[in-house]
Amino acid sequence: MGNKSDKFLLSRNSTVKQAMQTMKDIGGKVLFVVERNKELYGALSDGDIRRWILSGRQLSEKAYQACNSNPIVVNSGYNISTIKKLMLDNQIESIPVLDDNNRISDILTWDTIFSEGIIKQKNKLSIQVVIMAGGKGSRLDPFTTILPKPLIPIGDKPIIEIIMDKFGEYDVKEFFISVNHKSRMIKSYFEDVDGQYKIHYINEKLPLGTAGCLHMLTKRIKNPFIVTNCDIIVDIDYADLLAFHQEEKNDMTIVVSCKHYVIPYGICLIKNGGTLSKLNEKPEYEFLVNTGMYILNDSILRLIPINQYFDMTDLIKLAKRKKLKLGVYPIDEKSWIDIGQWDEYHKAAKNLMIK
Repeated sequence: MGNKSDKFLLSRNSTVKQAMQTMKDIGGKVLFVVERNKELYGALSDGDIRRWILSGRQLSEKAYQACNSNPIVVNSGYNISTIKKLMLDNQIESIPVLDDNNRISDILTWDTIFSEGIIKQKNKLSIQVVIMAGGKGSRLDPFTTILPKPLIPIGDKPIIEIIMDKFGEYDVKEFFISVNHKSRMIKSYFEDVDGQYKIHYINEKLPLGTAGCLHMLTKRIKNPFIVTNCDIIVDIDYADLLAFHQEEKNDMTIVVSCKHYVIPYGICLIKNGGTLSKLNEKPEYEFLVNTGMYILNDSILRLIPINQYFDMTDLIKLAKRKKLKLGVYPIDEKSWIDIGQWDEYHKAAKNLMIK
């Protein structure tokens, strides 16, 4: 098996976190967990990892525990037409080829099997998207003393248009954009660009927080819909996100990023008024961090007060008190870029321009 196939392999001793990193690096959705001699143990998909996280398990645990031990495989001597049917019927991107000893001899990928140019299409989504673009963007000063945050450029496009183009890949055409700070500049920009999207503006006369303006969408928006901040890029499968929200029957789904933090010091734990009980040297922690992207059912809009400052955190707390169903959709930390911070902005600018 050549090196090109080796990138899809994951050692049985690897952790779930390492699997997430590898999956993001290769731009794929599945890895094959193998023993030392490339004997197949199982397949690990991004969905398997998501279910692992939601079950409360740790990213530091072994990835083989989360994988599917009975994946779709073929033996040498396979028929190409059979492979094509398997990929199309199951919507999978890769299938391992096993020898007589259950060792992986090759991995057949969508690109190689459909070499005649059949592209694996993204699912079209019939969904509306709200982009919260009314903030001042003080974290990006001095840029935002001149330009509104949504128009800060990355390459030859502003942030907000890059976000819209990500959804455009799923044939999403309709956007609601909340505006307040430097709203005329935002509207003027879209008047001068190719009108491939249908844009509605939510005009905030006064700042209404990160959720207050959503009340204006009552009876104007279909159920469910996506809300995203204008200073984040979330590079995920939006069709899978919507399917997850609907399958879980959530009233709200929060997209969260798995963040790994290391405290660079020894942490002292004490008891009895000052006696050292334990010293943890450079402890590591895993957190699920709110990215600023959500899917909401339109019924939740009725909880938002009229013309009052109201943040998304307020909406989440109120929805919890009302016993609505709130869920989280975990993604790896490389799939989320918070452009509202300077260091992340520069990383995003570099990565997107390379692409």
